[in-house]
Amino acid sequence: MVGLIDAHRDAHGVEPICDVLPIAPSTYYDHLAKRADPARLSDRARLDEALRREIRRVFEENWRVYGVRKIWHQLRRDVLTHLNLLRLSG
Repeated sequence: MVGLIDAHRDAHGVEPICDVLPIAPSTYYDHLAKRADPARLSDRARLDEALRREIRRVFEENWRVYGVRKIWHQLRRDVLTHLNLLRLSG
């Protein structure tokens, strides 16, 4: 919905578009602020973004052929390897 508002806000304005759509103008402006400053994102949103990057990394490193199950297994192996390294280092 934010993309739709962005596309038509110059012609119609944000508030009239939000009156027609089931979205409050404050929600739209909050989304814009979070897009401009990622530090305003919630902890969960930042964690989700980090996980998204890791999933993309595994997918790209494996020639874009891994499916959901193989990506999940690879991420588990990577996390376990990381935890083992931390444990061994003290």
